[in-house]
Amino acid sequence: MIGIEIAIAALAGLLIGSFLNVCIFRLPRDLSVVRPRSFCPGCEKMIAWYDNVPVLSYVILGGRCRHCRERIPLRYPLVEVAAAAAFGATVWMAGWSPMALKFCIFFAILIALIATDMEERILPDEFTLGGTALGLVLAIFIPLEPGLTMLFLPRTVGIRWDSLIESALGAAVPTALFWFFGWAFEKIRHKEGLGLGDVKMIAMIGAFLGLRMSLFTMFVAALVGSVLGLIYIFATRKEAGSYQLPFGSFLGIAAVGVGFLAMSGR
Repeated sequence: MIGIEIAIAALAGLLIGSFLNVCIFRLPRDLSVVRPRSFCPGCEKMIAWYDNVPVLSYVILGGRCRHCRERIPLRYPLVEVAAAAAFGATVWMAGWSPMALKFCIFFAILIALIATDMEERILPDEFTLGGTALGLVLAIFIPLEPGLTMLFLPRTVGIRWDSLIESALGAAVPTALFWFFGWAFEKIRHKEGLGLGDVKMIAMIGAFLGLRMSLFTMFVAALVGSVLGLIYIFATRKEAGSYQLPFGSFLGIAAVGVGFLAMSGR
């Protein structure tokens, strides 16, 4: 039975991944994600439904538009496969549960943010600020473990309030730390260190994961960003002092890993 549930979750991930691709392309360009229907950016012809099947259509078309033969970015199937894998793994770990639903939403937002930051160096407010609000609301109905919050607020009025406070502090404290680090870096180096989008993104992560796990995500992201960033700079011969690393992507990758870690500990 669990195999069927995982398969359904993976299929849902493929479909959600297809919609995320629409958001990844359109939101940074201030385009509606509803209208018009999917179209080729090259020739602007509408894409038929049979050319819009997640992953399969990409393979059948050889990664090119049917009409103009312009290459379709590899990002499209990668996002769809990533969402399918994340949804399937979430249901495998958490079962068919409210917590699984919450983490599927969380991972979908992260996958979209990783891709948009990698491609456009933009972290859309629809995902960061909207995700923060959604994380706070979900904390009321799908409680977080209090964690570090209990060190400051040992007695509250119930599990739901404890969870909401944990979510709120998870959003507020790392955001304040990120803002301070960015401000200090700018004062010392006289150039922007962290974008406002990164600050908003850590707020969203904290709202979903709580204070302890969001602080851990910051540490992992800094480690991942340092290692992968240096590897990329040296491999592509970029100028280390001027190249803008997609820190939001590293932050998203770290948050996915920490999210699965948080699920495994429940």
